Amino acid sequence: MTMAQTAIATCKSNGYGISVSVVGRSGEIIVQVRGDDTGMHTVENSFRKAYTARTFRVPSGEIVTRLKNDPSFALIHLSNIIANQGGLPIKFGDETIGGIGISGAPGGDKDEACAKAALDKVADQLK
Repeated sequence: MTMAQTAIATCKSNGYGISVSVVGRSGEIIVQVRGDDTGMHTVENSFRKAYTARTFRVPSGEIVTRLKNDPSFALIHLSNIIANQGGLPIKFGDETIGGIGISGAPGGDKDEACAKAALDKVADQLK
């Protein structure tokens, strides 16, 4: 919940309404919040970004690069996978234990910055 609240507050302070999803080890939704005045698609998109980051254990934006480098990247067709910046893996040491995804800011880089702020807020708990 702390991650979701931090992401929403961070984006809101920059003038962005967002939705946030946090998923666990098996990609299950732990927390999902649709922010005020956000588009209806932002909930699904935030989930897919979080799920992608958890699945591949890398920021979801890296899937954009993989797809550009290999347009036949077959894993992009799996359910809930998206090639879009804004999702980050949640790691406990070297182990990926979940993912956080943000959608609604004007650009994936801004979504990712809010996700990073959320992870930074709980970093001491992830050691």
